[in-house]
Amino acid sequence: MEQLANDLWAKAAPQSFFGLHLGTRMTVVRLRDGTLLVHSPIAMTPSLKAEVDAIGPIRHIVAPNVAHHLYAGEWTNAYPGALLHGAVGLAKRRRDLAINLELRGEAHADWGSVLATAFLDGTMLNETVFFHRPSRSLIVADVLENFETSAHWPTRAYLKLGGIHGKPGLSLPLRMVFRDKKRARRSIDEVLSWDFDRIVLAHGDVIESGGRDILRNAYTWLKG
Repeated sequence: MEQLANDLWAKAAPQSFFGLHLGTRMTVVRLRDGTLLVHSPIAMTPSLKAEVDAIGPIRHIVAPNVAHHLYAGEWTNAYPGALLHGAVGLAKRRRDLAINLELRGEAHADWGSVLATAFLDGTMLNETVFFHRPSRSLIVADVLENFETSAHWPTRAYLKLGGIHGKPGLSLPLRMVFRDKKRARRSIDEVLSWDFDRIVLAHGDVIESGGRDILRNAYTWLKG
């Protein structure tokens, strides 16, 4: 795993979606009591598990939206004492998952001093966004994409047609999940009120600085 800041790590992994090579990323946060929160878990391997175990015991596993849940079962099986937090509506899609708590934007007591959360309203993603206060890092799944390019031509075509080739943003197809722009705009404005600089995202490269301006510019299309 790559350590991004004190008590903050991330691990990228290959992942295909509808044949596109968009990759994915897991984020690990160490909380005040030394336990861990795993955000958007990726496929577990023995080496990855050993790396995580060396950091601390897992207490929380987060499936942040209705699309980022593929490997949640692997992690809950490996760590039965951890709490699984699932996006609103995920329980209906994944009846095999024993979701302990539904994510509705409220911070859990275990992480409230370290992480702020906000529910991205008005979309079909039902994503909860996380803000790691100590490192000024925003942690998201599908709120933003950041690709310079891709060696895979269908993926490169997707980036170009989606308007995000070589620049961070939200692709045109993904914008279609925003069904109530007024409510979504309020949610984005709430996120923009946080003092973050870095953005740790699932698809593409981590944005190390200037994250607030980048997110603001990426959502100028979103009008009430």
